Amino acid sequence: MIYSLAGKITYKDDRSLILENQGVGYKVFCSPSTLRNVPGSQEIRIFTHLHLREDAIELYGFLNQEELELFGTLNEISGIGPKTAMMLASLGSLEKLKEIMESGKLPPEIKGIGQKRMQKILLELTGKIKDLKKPAKINSADGATEALVSLGFSRQKAQDALAKIPGELPREERIKTAIKILGRS
Repeated sequence: MIYSLAGKITYKDDRSLILENQGVGYKVFCSPSTLRNVPGSQEIRIFTHLHLREDAIELYGFLNQEELELFGTLNEISGIGPKTAMMLASLGSLEKLKEIMESGKLPPEIKGIGQKRMQKILLELTGKIKDLKKPAKINSADGATEALVSLGFSRQKAQDALAKIPGELPREERIKTAIKILGRS
């Protein structure tokens, strides 16, 4: 499983981008909102889902782990393929998705979902909503989690340790404190 990719965007169209890492270009399918929010030709990290089919191997990319987790939940619903799940996951949180679907007014970039299908998705999501964890409020934008992962700690343990540390501390202090916490466990 390829969990995330870091690299430079070398190409972007309305459905995907090419992320180059170590001389290899990975085609990653992304939602329109993700494509709007990624900077052009800069180093970025995206979280990915590797989808295997008989006739293709595809990567789907997301800007954060919450969107990836929501995608995974949506992708498990029968009749929802990865492209539809990606579009729905790009709407944001589970609560926002539920609000939008109950109102019956999906954004124009979400195509191919009628009223009956929305009701089916909502029905199947109801059982899965309680399975989704509430994301911890961790400032991952500063790279502290990634620094700890690169030092060999698991992502979950790194996030758990960082959740115990005040977010207003400088990144270096947060990393040092997290290493101390992780060293005790």
